[in-house]
Amino acid sequence: MVKKTEVKKHTKKSKKIVTVKKSLERTALKATGWLGSIESLFAHTALFVISFSLVLFGIAFDRVLLVLTTALSLEAIYLAIFIQMSVNQNTIRLAQVEQDIEDIAEDVEEIAEDVEGIEKGVEEIAEDVEGIEKDIDEIQKDVDDIQEDVEEIQQESEEELKGGK
Repeated sequence: MVKKTEVKKHTKKSKKIVTVKKSLERTALKATGWLGSIESLFAHTALFVISFSLVLFGIAFDRVLLVLTTALSLEAIYLAIFIQMSVNQNTIRLAQVEQDIEDIAEDVEEIAEDVEGIEKGVEEIAEDVEGIEKDIDEIQKDVDDIQEDVEEIQQESEEELKGGK
């Protein structure tokens, strides 16, 4: 059985590793950003000028080239790693954006289907309203006919009353 203290230690180590990893990734992104800037261009130019001017102070040209070449090789290795880390981060972000776009497209399709359903419902309601209007017109005609019948009956009643007096 694994003890709780061992699990806690492992969890703490895992959290530390994740924190260190995130910190290194941020540093790599910053370094890549700086290396692609005008400041970096000026700094490297100054470094080259200073390196080659060391020959004027009596340092052997072969030694200057050896140190400069070694430093540039190391820088190129780290730069390649930093660039790949940036590419990996961007690939992950692009995959997330792609997934978000797919989700949005699905949502839009669902909304379009809902709108179609609403349109059908509105059309059905419009048809029902037309039917109700026809029914109201017929009822109104019936009411008018009844009103005429009532008026005729009243007139007949009044005439009978007048004639019967």
